[in-house]
Amino acid sequence: MSENRVAVISIIVENTECSDKLNAILHDYGDYIIGRMGIPYKQKKISVLSIFIDAPSEVINALTGKLGMLSGVSAKTLFSKY
Repeated sequence: MSENRVAVISIIVENTECSDKLNAILHDYGDYIIGRMGIPYKQKKISVLSIFIDAPSEVINALTGKLGMLSGVSAKTLFSKY
């Protein structure tokens, strides 16, 4: 594996019924997660999350891909230069 990178994964959950699956995926990557912030936007019936992670690029991309495959979930990653 390559060296670790720091990244932020931004997640928008439009289908809150998949929250259990989303949390299970995040739990699987818990060793890499630095922090997590989630805000429910009740007026729009969505949730917005930010996941801060320190992991090899391959791990970050795998996590983002798994999250993006959930129905009603969008996930994008911003990598640090370091």
